[in-house]
Amino acid sequence: MKKVRCAVIGVGRLGIVHAKNIQTGVKGAEVVAVAASRIESAKRAAEELGISRWTNDLKEIFEDENIDAVIIVTPTNTHADLIIQAARSKKHIFVDKPVTETLEQASEVIKEVKENGVYCQVGFMRRFDPAYVAAKSRIVNGDIGQPLYFKGISRDPGSPPESFIKTSGGIFIDLNIHEYDIARFLIGDEVKSVQSFGEVLVHPFMKKYEDVDQSISVLNFQNKAVAQIEGSRNSSFGYDVRGEVVGTEGSIQIGSLQHHNNIILQDNKSYHDNIPDFITKFEDAFLEEVKHFIECIQNQVKPIVDEVDGKKSLEVSIAATESFKKQEIVYL
Repeated sequence: MKKVRCAVIGVGRLGIVHAKNIQTGVKGAEVVAVAASRIESAKRAAEELGISRWTNDLKEIFEDENIDAVIIVTPTNTHADLIIQAARSKKHIFVDKPVTETLEQASEVIKEVKENGVYCQVGFMRRFDPAYVAAKSRIVNGDIGQPLYFKGISRDPGSPPESFIKTSGGIFIDLNIHEYDIARFLIGDEVKSVQSFGEVLVHPFMKKYEDVDQSISVLNFQNKAVAQIEGSRNSSFGYDVRGEVVGTEGSIQIGSLQHHNNIILQDNKSYHDNIPDFITKFEDAFLEEVKHFIECIQNQVKPIVDEVDGKKSLEVSIAATESFKKQEIVYL
């Protein structure tokens, strides 16, 4: 079986992670080119990755018939156009979340992906994290009975810079969308309504962008299950992502703040290191999701989290944002 030849578009921190994972951890695939809006960034990334080809002209990527797939890790407002160009160029697509900025764009993406017969996977890496995968397996096996309630926590150690917040879409889209998606995944149903609350408690500059640094969303599912999602930019103690699913016959607690499996004992105290950032927390998940993407291309099967999932989770995020702004329940 020939190798799947990939181009990485966007060479920020996560773009480099995906490229390195494909280069060193995924059999049957290779990164043959990198692209960025700034040629010097593309060149620097190519040198770091040991790749001979870099460009800031995306036509070179989309018109190259030897490139089978693209990994898109660029600002959200570029996603729709890049996905459509890739689909029309008959290239398979891995795109970071959210799939697009708007639901209208997401619908257009779904149409183009289907019409051009390519695969599209959206980067909801939690679906590939070992702890969440094990939890889903337990739920499917009936170990906790019927899921009734999901509690999800996403706490970032601090705020991204103002330049990022300005175009991020807000906490409900940028951060909480991961929790909305994993809630759908674990509960196994679609969201019926959402009510969101938020405040600026630590980072005053967010007010000018109608964003918040502390948020809560309550999701009601069609099957009567409920989820409560906390999103925070104020976790000074480390990167804190955890969850719990409560069912009719038990509960599953997912994840931990503990970084290493070590407890340090000193005079009259004990402690452990906390997880410092999302790259560390989801190191295994990032690798597994690109492995899945490549395997789907090789085996000609749809990814388990595709453009349709991308739209559904984006719909929840947009509704959550609307709920916060209008201070009312929003029905999907």
